[in-house]
Amino acid sequence: MPTFPGAVNLADKLAQFSELWTQKKVAELNDYEVKLAKLKGEFVWHSHEHTDELFLVISGRLTIQLRNDDVVLEPGELFVVPRGVEHCPVADEETAILLFEPAGTINTGNAGGPMTKAAEAFN
Repeated sequence: MPTFPGAVNLADKLAQFSELWTQKKVAELNDYEVKLAKLKGEFVWHSHEHTDELFLVISGRLTIQLRNDDVVLEPGELFVVPRGVEHCPVADEETAILLFEPAGTINTGNAGGPMTKAAEAFN
């Protein structure tokens, strides 16, 4: 009989790290990763040519700047940035989010640069 991992408590996982703009993988679903991150400040303008990107705010407030508009997310709200759409996440206060995207998606998309980091597994 197969064994199954236990439930993932997002609050417990968020309490285990403090680094900003670092994605921590909490689950895998088919070829997708479910990741947590803590954000504060402004990220880089970027796009993902081949995939959509889902942002779900757990705590705080996230603004996703788009070239023609801004999307403001409060806790419990999500937004999907369509593939190829340039965007820039901004958090004026520390904000915890859940991301859902294909495994191996580069956080800075086509922009690259010093903020590029691979998702990290929890220890």
